[in-house]
Amino acid sequence: MPNNKLKEKVNALTRVIGQMLKDLQEIDNLARGTLTAFQLHIGEEEWSKIMVELKQLEEKELEPEKKLDLDVE
Repeated sequence: MPNNKLKEKVNALTRVIGQMLKDLQEIDNLARGTLTAFQLHIGEEEWSKIMVELKQLEEKELEPEKKLDLDVE
């Protein structure tokens, strides 16, 4: 492949990745804004309850699964 075509492809990929990063930043800003609006809408007390519930769910998921004890002798 000629060097010129390779350079064009690298430049095209660079532009695509740059656009993807820009889009990702916009999505991040949108998500953060939506979350902030939701927090303000439900209030601090309700938000605290939800956070406690989410932490409990996360802790449950992180607990190791109990394995079936097949110690038969």
